[in-house]
This record gives sequence, structure tokens and C-alpha cells, in this order.
Amino acid sequence: QVQVEESGGGSVQPGGSLRLSCQATGRIGNIYAMAWYRRRPGKQREEVAAITNAGATYIADSGRGRVTLNRDGDKNTLNSIYLQMNRRSPEDSAVYYCNVQAKGCAAPDWGQGTQVTVSS
Repeated sequence: QVQVEESGGGSVQPGGSLRLSCQATGRIGNIYAMAWYRRRPGKQREEVAAITNAGATYIADSGRGRVTLNRDGDKNTLNSIYLQMNRRSPEDSAVYYCNVQAKGCAAPDWGQGTQVTVSS
């Protein structure tokens, strides 16, 4: 099993930047993908960005040009990712969740989420 912990949420003014961190611990040797999702008030959960152990990345249309996703650690182990969000707008206010997918696990593991609030 993998434990997932997010950090870095908080309040930011419109146009500001925020960096979210996700750390996976436990049986991390089989992780093949990690991703960020968010749930905005009254909306369904949606994917924001994702990265595979091979280095392939995905950024949702809503984040193109404003979001970057990076990983930490050696190339053979994926266990830490960072979501840099720039030029935030109030529509980006949401709870952001980190998702971890590992081989041999029936379902992905999720963190508790971190709140991001964009307001003036």
C-alpha cells in the first residue's frame, strides 16, 4: 500500500502563484503514475496534470500555459511530484488531490487533499 500526502495549499490572490507538493511513501517501488486532481465547489472531480514513471506528462486544457508538473527523485522511482500553478483565478479555487497508481494495486491511492483558495 502507498500513503499519499499533499502540501502547499492555501490562499492566494488572483494572478498569484502556488506550488503544491505530493509525497508518496510505503511501497513506492511499483508506482507507475502520479496525478493531480481537483474538485471545485459544485463540480465533479477533474484531472489537472499527470506524470508517468517514464516521464510522460499530461496537462489539462484548463492549465495549459499556467501549470507545470515536475517530479523529484531518481529516474527509476516516482514518488514525489510538484504542481506549479501560475496566474491563478478564482475559478481555480478547489480541493486538490494527489493520486498514485501502482502495479499490483486494484485501485489508485489518494491523499486527503489540500485546499486552494484564490480570492482578493
